[in-house]
Formats: sequence, C-alpha cells, structure tokens
Amino acid sequence: MSVSALYPGTFDPPTNGHLDLVERGARLFDHLIVAILSNPGKDPLFTAEERVEMLKESTAALKNVSVATFDGLMVEFARKQGVSAVLRGIRAISDYEYEFQMALMNRRIAPEIETVFLQPAGRYSFVSSRMLKEVFSFGGDVSGLVPPNVLKRMRGRIGAS
Repeated sequence: MSVSALYPGTFDPPTNGHLDLVERGARLFDHLIVAILSNPGKDPLFTAEERVEMLKESTAALKNVSVATFDGLMVEFARKQGVSAVLRGIRAISDYEYEFQMALMNRRIAPEIETVFLQPAGRYSFVSSRMLKEVFSFGGDVSGLVPPNVLKRMRGRIGAS
C-alpha cells in the first residue's frame, strides 16, 4: 500500500526548516506533495509561481516529492490529491495549540485524513518565514536559514545584501 501525504503552507519564503520537514517527510511517506497556499490576501513577498520554482529547485534531489498550489480548504485539496496524511511542523507550544485545533477541524471535515506532527531540527526551531523577512529587510544575515537559491531571490526582491 502506497501512503501519500500533503505538506501545506505558504512557504513565503521557503526556509531550511521547511526543507528539513520535506526531507524527513519524504523518508516517511511514499509520496509527499508540498502544497503552497495561494492566498494573495496575505500580501506575500513572492508569488505562488515563484515559491513553486524555489521549492522545486530546493527539492529536485527528492524523487518522491512534488510541488503544487492550492486555494480554499486544505482538506478538500488533500482529498483531491488522494493523500491519507497531512504533515505539519510544530516549533513551539504556541504552534501546537493552533495546529491541534486545526487538526481537529480537519478531522471533522475529512476523518479519513490523519495529521502527522513533526518537530523541525533544533537549529531551525525558532525560524519562521515572517521573522526571516523582517530580519532580512533590516539588513540582518539570514544565510544558513534559507537555501542559497531562496537567499538570492530575497536579495533581488528586498534589495538587501
């Protein structure tokens, strides 16, 4: 039996913490779909298409990983993809509280889809895309926290070095 999972998020920008979870999820599941939420209302730094490109570049060596975009309810997209699990990262207790509530709502809507929580590697447990963008916009060094291809695009977009 083949087990597929969905790893949803905005990934704006993709971080090394995200990639840590993608790599580990790729070992746990036969197929992992990195699903980028296309939500222009959030005023993203990168378009959904740019985030797809960055994630495809960053995960090219993982043959059982694909990248897609979605809007609307994540569990409906998960159903359409035929996955049996949703992968979510938990960095801190505050993440757990939100993610636990979301998992319970998702279970109510789609009881056939399980939520699997993973903690990122300790060196990335404090990293969030929002924090990275803020630090970078003030000239802070985020190298080592994002893949080189993402850092290059951030430099081009924000204009910091």
